[in-house]
Amino acid sequence: MKYTIILLGLVLLTSCKETSKEMEMEQVEEVAVQETTAADSTEKKPLSPHANTMAMIGDAHIHVDYSSPGVRNRIVFGGLLPYNAVWQAGAHNATWMETNKDLSIAGKELKAGKYGFFVIPNEKEWTVIFNSNWDQHGKDEYDETDDVLRFKVMPTVSEDVQEHLEYTVEKTSDTSGKISMSWEKVTIEFLFTVK
Repeated sequence: MKYTIILLGLVLLTSCKETSKEMEMEQVEEVAVQETTAADSTEKKPLSPHANTMAMIGDAHIHVDYSSPGVRNRIVFGGLLPYNAVWQAGAHNATWMETNKDLSIAGKELKAGKYGFFVIPNEKEWTVIFNSNWDQHGKDEYDETDDVLRFKVMPTVSEDVQEHLEYTVEKTSDTSGKISMSWEKVTIEFLFTVK
């Protein structure tokens, strides 16, 4: 009887240790899951998120695709981006615009297609460029001989800061529209007509 009680005590003691080890393992696993979840939730958002805008103007589908950098307390135009130099009008890959119909912009024709969208900023006027090489990183492969349309626009300067680069395509009539680009304190815009 004595041995039976001792044996029973040893079995209970061993099973308690096993249960204790299992509980410790479960706690360790739970902490690991919590840490992973916390790491996932604090994952950094991209500094220049992908964005796009589009509109139907009559039969024309206009689509602008870009990456949207932030100002982040920087002087952008004339600072981060020097004046009188080609800029891909966004971050990362070149901004591109696609139209399924021919357009008239600044009295010139832009054939239906997909184009790289570039600008040359300046304090007084900007050059807007549509380039046949739409699929490139930044302006790494930019070549002026691939330009299909160039024209000048006057920038509008505001006291308010547009934190992230933003494009809009607006319908102004059944056959015309306006494309605008705003970032930091500057907005440029131009009208187009569907041919």
